[in-house]
Amino acid sequence: MMVQLYCMEKTHAEAINYLYSLRNMGAKLGLERVERLLEELGSPQNDFRSILVGGTSGKGSTVTMLASILQETGYKTGRYTSPHLHSLTERIVIDGKEINENELVAMVVRIRNAIEKMKTQPEFEHPTFFEVITAIAFLYFAEKKVEIAVLEVGLGGRLDATNVVNPLCSIITNVSLEHQKILGDTVEKIANEKAGIIKNNGILITAAKEGALAVLETKCKKKNSRIIRIGKEIIATRSFVGIDGQKIRIKNSERMYELFVPFIGRYQIENTACAVGAICVLQNSGIAISDMAIINGLKNTRWPGRMEIIQKKPLIILDGAKDANAMERLVETISNDIDYGKLIVVMSICSDKNIKKMMEEIVKITDHIIITKHKVMDRAIDPKIIAKEVHSIPYEIIEDVRQATKKAIEIANDDDLVLVTGSLFAVAEAREIWYGKNITMGLDLNEIPKK
Repeated sequence: MMVQLYCMEKTHAEAINYLYSLRNMGAKLGLERVERLLEELGSPQNDFRSILVGGTSGKGSTVTMLASILQETGYKTGRYTSPHLHSLTERIVIDGKEINENELVAMVVRIRNAIEKMKTQPEFEHPTFFEVITAIAFLYFAEKKVEIAVLEVGLGGRLDATNVVNPLCSIITNVSLEHQKILGDTVEKIANEKAGIIKNNGILITAAKEGALAVLETKCKKKNSRIIRIGKEIIATRSFVGIDGQKIRIKNSERMYELFVPFIGRYQIENTACAVGAICVLQNSGIAISDMAIINGLKNTRWPGRMEIIQKKPLIILDGAKDANAMERLVETISNDIDYGKLIVVMSICSDKNIKKMMEEIVKITDHIIITKHKVMDRAIDPKIIAKEVHSIPYEIIEDVRQATKKAIEIANDDDLVLVTGSLFAVAEAREIWYGKNITMGLDLNEIPKK
C-alpha cells in the first residue's frame, strides 16, 4: 500500500488546524494508541529522564516549580502541561522557552507521517488530540536532548497518555471529586485511577489525605514503592504571606528549607512541598541540585492565570478555578490572605461543572458579580443558569469576557478586588486586555472523553 508522506512546506496555521481537527474524534483513555505511535517514532519517551505529576489540582504549579528548580541547576529541562492560556506552544517548553512555530510544524509533519504508516497496520485506531500532542512533546524533548522532563498528567493517570514513561519519581498532589462519570464516583475510586502512575519499585510523593491516601498507600505496598507523605515524612508550614507571595518552611528527616514562592494560598504550601520532596528524591539518587538552585528556582517560578496579580489599583487577580474544589480553595485564599474593600467577581463556568456548588462558594465573599460567557466551543454555560444560583447580592450579565472585566474595573475603587475566575478560558480572554490577543483558537478544546 502506498503511504502518503507530508512535505515540510506546511504552515503553522495548517499544522494547528490539523491538530485541532483531531478534536472531532473526541478523547479516549487508554495507552495502546499512544504506545503504537511512539513506537513508530522510535520510542522517544525513553531518551530522557522524567518526573510524572498527577492529582486533582495543583499539578501545573508543581510542574512549573520543579522545572524552574531544574533549569536553575543547569539541566536542560522540558516542561509539558495542559491546557494552555493563549497558544498551544505554551504546553511544550524547554528551559522556559516554548516550542517555536517552525519546530511545531516539523514535529506535526513527523507525527502525520508516522500515523500514515500506522494506518497500514491491522486494527488501526487513530490517536486522539491529547495523545498526538503528548507524542509531539516527547519527540521534541528527545530531539533537543532534554536531560529531565517534568510531565503533567492529563486525566486520571492509569490510562493517561503521559503514563508511558518510567519516571524518576511520581507525584500525586491531592485527590478530590472530578470527572466522576469517567474516573469514578468516590474519592477512593478516583485515587485508584490516579495511582496508576505509581511504578514498580518506584517512589511516590503525595499530599493526598484520608481515604485517597489510604488507596495510594495500598497501591505503593503492592508495587513495592516508597511513599513520601506531606504531613508525615515532609512537614511544611508558612511563616509569612503577602500579596506577592509567601515564605514556606519545609522539613524532612535530613534538612530544613526556608523558601519563598511567588504564589499565595495555603494549598500552594502542599504543592511546594511536593516539588521539594521530588527534588530531594533526585538528590538522593545522585542528581546534583544545590540548595541555592531550590531557593532561586522557586522564587523565580511564574505560572500565569493561577492567582495571577495583574494590577494593584484596583487589585486585579486572574485565577482559573474551574471546579468546586478549586473554587473552595480560591475563596479560602481570598478570605485569609488578601486585604481589600469590596470584591467584584467576573465569572464564566464550563457547562460540565457543578455550577451550584461553585456559586455557593464564591457568593459567600462577593459584593457584586458580573456573569459572562467565554467563547470556547459551546463549553460555557448560559449566564442565565449561573444567575439562578446568585442570591442576595447584586449581579449583571455581560456576555463578552473582556467587556465584563472592563466594567468590573470601572466600578471598582482603588482598594477593591476584581477577580476573574470560573474557567481558565475566561481568564485567557480577560488577560488579552493587558497582553493583547494571541492564538486563542487553541482554547477550543474538549479534552474530556465523551460518554
